[in-house]
Amino acid sequence: MTYRAGWIHFTNVAPILDSLTLPPGVTAITGVPTQMNAALLSGEVDIANISAVEFIRHADVLEALPDFSVSVLGPVYSVNLFHTRPLDELRRIALTAQSAMSVALLEVLLRERGLSPTLERAEGEAEELLADGYDGVLRIGDSALREWYRVVGPLTTERTMTMLPDSGRGVTVTDLAEDWFRLTGHPFVFAVWAYRKDRPPPPELVQAMRVARREGIGHLADVAGRHAAQLGLPERVVQHYLWNFRYHLEAPDRLGLQEFAAKAVPDHAQLCFGRRPGEAG
Repeated sequence: MTYRAGWIHFTNVAPILDSLTLPPGVTAITGVPTQMNAALLSGEVDIANISAVEFIRHADVLEALPDFSVSVLGPVYSVNLFHTRPLDELRRIALTAQSAMSVALLEVLLRERGLSPTLERAEGEAEELLADGYDGVLRIGDSALREWYRVVGPLTTERTMTMLPDSGRGVTVTDLAEDWFRLTGHPFVFAVWAYRKDRPPPPELVQAMRVARREGIGHLADVAGRHAAQLGLPERVVQHYLWNFRYHLEAPDRLGLQEFAAKAVPDHAQLCFGRRPGEAG
């Protein structure tokens, strides 16, 4: 029987997916986070790099690979709240429909501050929506990275990514992962590779993913160069963006995931992970 994968192929997973060769008997489709979340839960695909919040919400039927994640410790650069007022004065925030994860994280961060602005679905670039009357706009993914750089850039010979300001063009950018770090001191896990408990992945697929990750991280400058050209961004920006990620779901990442689960879905089922290579059953 064919094993079906669903990939969210944003730039942040390029070091894993760009060089991945699927083994015989495995097929793959691609889509945005909300599409792949739904495809996994409906059984259309058997494994997907889904939003961590969907893994948490459906932990009764899903299990995650033990050593794959899309995590960061500090800024992520591509999950951003663009706003024209201070956070505690925001009244209306436009949300993207593409990502349940970013919305759930924003809701947790607002709740921790005791804030309750109106959240509305609206698509479009941040500065356009701000001009239309929203106080804040939540943007994710490659487009959010480009819009962030448009607001806070450019880099110069002397100025690195970590030196860039958090505002420009009359807009402030709050990086939600950095805000999470300030709140908890933990990494934030945006995505895991999850599968239905009754359809675990073939070992050949998982091994191919590990080989691809090793290849991608080992040639990160090449990966960054390809994607910088596609995104219309300086290669330095994309290389820093990619080396900033944590792709192995290590112990600190799991702590952050558990803390987010407790805050976002307090009644969730136990989070289950497959065995790491060499672990006893």
